[in-house]
Amino acid sequence: MNKKRRTALNELLTKLEEIKNQVEELMDEEQTALENLPEAFQEGEKGDTMQEAIDNLSNAMDAIDEATEYMNEATN
Repeated sequence: MNKKRRTALNELLTKLEEIKNQVEELMDEEQTALENLPEAFQEGEKGDTMQEAIDNLSNAMDAIDEATEYMNEATN
């Protein structure tokens, strides 16, 4: 990979890290909101929906990590 493409890829990696941090922040906020619900709501449909959102955000972070690994391998 030439220097220009390597630089472009490194810029994308930086953006992915920023996105991952934003997703993590949202996930943490949703987790806190879930924990602050009364127990009856936590165990009900609303809690289930919130937990599903948390799980999906966690999966998104894992996917970003996987993409980052592939992109790092491309620079080697």
